[in-house]
Amino acid sequence: MVPDGGSGTGDRAGAGGETADEGAVLLDDLRAAIGRYVVLPSDEALTAVTLWVAASHIQPALQHAPRLAVVGPTKGCGKSRVLDVLHETVHQPMMTVNTSPAVVFRVIGKNPPTLLVDEADTIFGPKAGDKEDLRGLLNAGHQRNRPAWRISGPEHKPTAFPTFAMAALAGIGDLPDTIMDRAVVLRMQKRKPGERIAPFRSRYSVPELNALRDRLTAWLAPLRSTAEGSVPQMPVEDRAADTWEPLAIVADLASGHWPAQARAACLAMTRNEVVQDEQTTLKTRLLRDVRRVFEQEGHKEALRSQDLLAALLQDAEAPWAEYGTKGLNAYHLANLLRDFGISPANHRFENGRQAKAYARNQFLDAWARYCPDSAPPAPAAAETVPARRVPGKPPAPPSGALPIGPPGGPAGPRPTR
Repeated sequence: MVPDGGSGTGDRAGAGGETADEGAVLLDDLRAAIGRYVVLPSDEALTAVTLWVAASHIQPALQHAPRLAVVGPTKGCGKSRVLDVLHETVHQPMMTVNTSPAVVFRVIGKNPPTLLVDEADTIFGPKAGDKEDLRGLLNAGHQRNRPAWRISGPEHKPTAFPTFAMAALAGIGDLPDTIMDRAVVLRMQKRKPGERIAPFRSRYSVPELNALRDRLTAWLAPLRSTAEGSVPQMPVEDRAADTWEPLAIVADLASGHWPAQARAACLAMTRNEVVQDEQTTLKTRLLRDVRRVFEQEGHKEALRSQDLLAALLQDAEAPWAEYGTKGLNAYHLANLLRDFGISPANHRFENGRQAKAYARNQFLDAWARYCPDSAPPAPAAAETVPARRVPGKPPAPPSGALPIGPPGGPAGPRPTR
């Protein structure tokens, strides 16, 4: 539930190297620096990242450690660049791509690092392998007093390892609900023509961002006790309030325009995720229904677009007959499947006729990722026959990315330039 917005007090005085007014100026400077290196999906997203970075510097005072989910439909959306910027600005950054879970467990303590996880889809996806320990740590570490118990030492004694630490996770496609529900979500997109960012170069970018990090430390370290006792007014409830509270605390410490700006970002991004959940549920339903049609048709290598549409519309229990103004049509179908990397193409059938069709092999990756229960296995190698396509532009390969909707559309916030 997302109730109407409230406002924070925003009247706390700073006690460190920066006054409250200087704290607001510092956050303005940090926001501008982040915006020079990455194009985020909205002004609210830029505000959220700024506050998330600052909140990492008061982790010992926080009750919850919000995740930052940096997700996009494909490569080249700026996800790794976001982590580059975070690495130079957050408190004690720790990249975990090549770090064993045992090391991560042992470095988290009373003053935890900020975990930065690239390629997070490989940790939670179908190719996750033996990364269960790291998955468990990331799921449990959102709240204090949720230790992970492991057998440790030569005497094999049960040992409790703390898990509480802020974490930013970047990956292709949505992360599991256990992460997304505890995260500030950035839905990245490829930059448009004309959207420019500054190149990230170690010789000048790192010193600039490190200077901002040092200013954050000087400002916020003396305010940890104040932050620990803060109970900010929140415009949302339940887990969303838990996730956004640390960001609101920082905004109130900064004062100025930041308390109102933080809560406006909270409302906009939380409401966007409600819409996104509805869109994702609908598109996942479509994947399941398309799989059912292919099963009914004997797992043919391709189905005509019109035949697939007709089969979907015949299901009285499905929402497709009432979709839009006149029911699901070919345009709707292509649009709903586009973010999975699935598109129709010309296909030559047995009778020699050509028609727009959907190839079954385009759906296999999306079925495995987003509706794996009772998913039919791919045909054996001897049975697999590639779809015969007429010359022309090939369809986009399946990306396996969760649908996020077009920038500025109903399923996503409007990008800024």
